[in-house]
Amino acid sequence: MSVQIWDYSRGNRKWVRISRDSMHKRRATGGKKKDWRKKRKYELGRQPANTKLSSNKTVRRIRVRGGNVKWCALGLDTGNYSWGSEVVTRKTRILDVVYNASNNELVRTQTLVKSAIVQEGEAVTEKVNKSNHVLRKLEKRQQTRKLDPHIEEQFGSGRLLASISSHLGISWRAKSWSST
Repeated sequence: MSVQIWDYSRGNRKWVRISRDSMHKRRATGGKKKDWRKKRKYELGRQPANTKLSSNKTVRRIRVRGGNVKWCALGLDTGNYSWGSEVVTRKTRILDVVYNASNNELVRTQTLVKSAIVQEGEAVTEKVNKSNHVLRKLEKRQQTRKLDPHIEEQFGSGRLLASISSHLGISWRAKSWSST
């Protein structure tokens, strides 16, 4: 996808495109590099997905190198919440974008990106048939478990804080996790 702008800065007329090459960077000595070839298909970059928190789930299919497919999420409101210490993963609703270390603008516009802190609602209840062996194992684990008071408070309110761990421009599933 080309941006309709001409670039005259290097003395030739060409399209300005998003590129992941190192041709435009300076040398280690600080000098400028000359263009000695055109841009290549394998160096192309794409526009950011800017996935919004929206009840209207929108996913776009992108054909990539080798005929493979990536799924770019444009709008989501659900995701998979993974709780590592309890070995549990559940589908949850994303309620709010609470914090983003890289940019406060992404919090204001409710944009979902990797490592954003989101508030998630209760998991979608699904009946899971478990064997007696698994049930005994879970009961044994519950006896020695000590939860952080902050996590207990979040469970009491039914709203968990989690960090998004997936790139939504590549895989459309919002995978998130909690540290405890």
